[in-house]
Amino acid sequence: MTTALILGPAPGPSAPGSGSPGTSPRARRRRTGASWAALRWVSPLALVVLWQVSSSTGLLDPDVLPAPRELASTTAELYRSGELVDALLVSTRRAALGFAFGALAAVVLGLAVGLSRLGDALIDPLMQMVRMLPLFGLIPLFIVWFGIKEEPKIYLVALGVVVPLYLNLVAALRGVDPDLKEAAISLRLTRWEQARHLVLPSVLPGALVGLRQSLGVAWLALIVAEQINAGAGLGYLINHARDFLRTDVIVVGLLCYAVLGLLTDLVVRALERRALRWRDEGVRA
Repeated sequence: MTTALILGPAPGPSAPGSGSPGTSPRARRRRTGASWAALRWVSPLALVVLWQVSSSTGLLDPDVLPAPRELASTTAELYRSGELVDALLVSTRRAALGFAFGALAAVVLGLAVGLSRLGDALIDPLMQMVRMLPLFGLIPLFIVWFGIKEEPKIYLVALGVVVPLYLNLVAALRGVDPDLKEAAISLRLTRWEQARHLVLPSVLPGALVGLRQSLGVAWLALIVAEQINAGAGLGYLINHARDFLRTDVIVVGLLCYAVLGLLTDLVVRALERRALRWRDEGVRA
């Protein structure tokens, strides 16, 4: 028996799963990434199929939870009437304004605390107190201060955004390697060059994590905030449907919140992949 028969075929580029000969490593990585991305859809689709089957067979009461087919019909009905688009625009505007105010405050305060001992001594204790406040417990106080129109909804979202983004930004700034700082000073880099080539690459991963957390909290805060006497938006749509026992509209409204949250998270993840491309390339090198 020859050595080749004992050992079997030698592994090579044509082995199953390793791609065809001549395929570049980058193309194989893209194909593998696309396969995993497609696999992420399997469990949600399986859940929808199970949900529909349970509804069709009578295991699931439609008054408790309408079937996916009925929800699709309700969504189309709301879209044709213009109610869904109007509600989405109003809720998105509230979330965007609240996020803008909160992110601006978090960046300013985070830079002041992360780059200055004086800022750390004066501002950080206040932010730690804010962190301990129950966000939704502030709703009655916000109503007293700002009334029941748009302001309390936007400010509640802003307050929810501030804390996670601030904490992650400060932690990232404090985590900059001191040896790299000394190396930058030895190389006589200007403050702008240090910020661009040292601080920004070190801070960006933590800041993006904080951004993703802040967006999640923003949508969560908006769901609660829109229960405050909302006259428009997804919250109004849900409350109005509750009065008429339209469970299907309530579920469609909640699913819209979830989809908006997922879309914003996808945008940040795409930004993260692009902004931190250097990190992945370093690992693969």
